[in-house]
Amino acid sequence: MSVMPVLPKGSPPPLAPYSPGAMVRNPVRVIHTAGMLGLDKEGKLVGAGDVAAQTRQTLENIKAVIEAAGGTMADIAFNLIFLKDMADYAKMNAVYGEYFPKNPPGRACVRADLVKPEFLVEIAATAYLTK
Repeated sequence: MSVMPVLPKGSPPPLAPYSPGAMVRNPVRVIHTAGMLGLDKEGKLVGAGDVAAQTRQTLENIKAVIEAAGGTMADIAFNLIFLKDMADYAKMNAVYGEYFPKNPPGRACVRADLVKPEFLVEIAATAYLTK
């Protein structure tokens, strides 16, 4: 088994030693994304103070990793969501639902202090590709 990093073109630079995604080659390809944030291609925060905007950018960053590995958002089986403030749950959830309108993946959502105080949401995804 070999683990390969998934680095989509134009993705924001990692803030620490991690890859945006990791793929395991096996009969089924498994993609684990890093905890993704609402950062643009230059690594700048999108939507300061706006959990909906940060959630959208975060999910777009996840989508880029999954697509770079040859999958789609429909291949995601599980998401781990970290929220700075549970008062933002409904706004985050409204945007999240747009990305998973049918057969949503399993998930967990916890309140957590994130790497920087301006980050409001972080999501890590696991996808399984059989194609």
